Amino acid sequence: MESSRVRLAADVGGTFTDVAAFDETTGELRLGKTLTTPTRLVTGVESGVIKAGAQFSRARLFLHGTTVAINTILERTGAPSALLTTQGFRDIYEIGRVNRPESYNLFFRRHQPLIERDLRYEIRERMDAHGKVLIELDEDQVRAAVVDAVRQGIEAIAILFLHSYRNPAHEQRVKAIIEESHPHLFVTASHELSQEYREFERTSTAAANAYIGPRVRRYLGEIGDHLAAAGFDGDFLIVQSTGGLFGVEEAQSACIRMLESGPAAGVIGTKALCDRIGLKNAIAFDMGGTTAKAGVIHAGDVLMTGGALIGGYATGLPVQIPMIDIQEVGTGGGSIARTEMGALHVGPESAGAQPGPVCYGLGGVEPTITDANLILGRLSADRFLGGEMKLDVEGARRELEARVATPLGLDLTAAADGILRIATTKMSHMVRWVTTERGLDAADFTLVAYGGAGPLHAAMVARELRIAKVVVPRAPGHFSAYGMLVAELRRDRAARPRGRAPQRRRRRRHRGRALGGHALCRAGARGHRRAPPRTVPGRGSRRNQDALRCRARDSLRLFGPR
Repeated sequence: MESSRVRLAADVGGTFTDVAAFDETTGELRLGKTLTTPTRLVTGVESGVIKAGAQFSRARLFLHGTTVAINTILERTGAPSALLTTQGFRDIYEIGRVNRPESYNLFFRRHQPLIERDLRYEIRERMDAHGKVLIELDEDQVRAAVVDAVRQGIEAIAILFLHSYRNPAHEQRVKAIIEESHPHLFVTASHELSQEYREFERTSTAAANAYIGPRVRRYLGEIGDHLAAAGFDGDFLIVQSTGGLFGVEEAQSACIRMLESGPAAGVIGTKALCDRIGLKNAIAFDMGGTTAKAGVIHAGDVLMTGGALIGGYATGLPVQIPMIDIQEVGTGGGSIARTEMGALHVGPESAGAQPGPVCYGLGGVEPTITDANLILGRLSADRFLGGEMKLDVEGARRELEARVATPLGLDLTAAADGILRIATTKMSHMVRWVTTERGLDAADFTLVAYGGAGPLHAAMVARELRIAKVVVPRAPGHFSAYGMLVAELRRDRAARPRGRAPQRRRRRRHRGRALGGHALCRAGARGHRRAPPRTVPGRGSRRNQDALRCRARDSLRLFGPR
């Protein structure tokens, strides 16, 4: 491949890492797939590039999608963080929206903030709703709070001041103070992430960005160092949750925009496929090794949302950023099947890449969906991963028999079939969340199935939902990486309406609620887009029942990869 016209795309999933290398001169597309290496993810990326017959030194673009941001929040493995907020608003992060979805559940637990109360500091300062300074910033108090936070071992600081979306001057000054005195800290200010009102959502977004920031920055820095050592001198771009691309420098500061990095690329790929074959309505169905995802192409456009609940409706934390409306469920090829109290359960726990399903022969002992497919003859033991990996049929039979079939009093075939039926039901509900509960009829859509396990289960999901047409793209296991190759650079901006009088502002807010939430517009923007409810599930999460929200977005599509 010529050095000046090669684009590389790498999608790092929980089980496999997919790489696509595209030569713009010849139109040749080469693919590589390898097991993800959790201890050092860049190792799996490098192996995939080699399998694709490409080299970093001969590429001019490297596009990357990863789940490191969302996994850091769901697994609660982020950095110790502090929050600096306006005096009197210390507990808004914990109070939230007083959400109680299970009224009669005596064991109900509310959301758990990512930042402890002792690390939330109140600062004397105040802006009014028009951005006018009411109380000047107390800089000495800021310095004292930072010193105390550093003494307690924090690695990141989030800054959230009231009405900073109108006037960010105080947030900007505090960030400058911290960076001057403690340059090693990761510092994020709310106005850099969200230009919308609603203080709880803005606080949660800034806190989440600080929480994941150090880990994401180290991860992207490690990849950048590896690329430089390999002789790569092109552009390194990251996939956003909107499906667009942005630079790695911006990604290292606005890490929260990477939450749905990999899955969003798959939806963008589906949109490109639909444009080419003339489909207006399609469901992007992606089933990988850890989760299954679904997004919607409606009337030729990707369905977007203005925010998400990370962890589910009951205990989730909101993030207020634009993203593709993608629903997920913990049902992938590596999802573990187990028995509890005489009942069969599938997922959301996954065997991942290490140790993986039993049939991989890498030390896994718990049967998974992949093992069930192998036992039922839906997978070939000799042709998995292009014949590179030989599957252990006897091992899968042994563990499925001992851990599922015998405890339930079933024969082996019935147990394996039961696992697939449960998985199909879960995935069908997920598709309904993005269609039926949005007022759309799933039967009117075409199911586009991709991911390593998507086509294998697409017919069962389509039958459950009465979908008449299923499309499987070429090389479905690499489809999300393909989506990165056709993505464009993108920047989203939003601002709330500005009225001249309180009465007029009240009318605008009421009009927004009539549409299903608050209305957001920008001078010169054309048309409002309905933003459906959205949730990113954690373990045992419930579906999102949050109110519909409406927003208008000024999308500045700058330019695509050359």
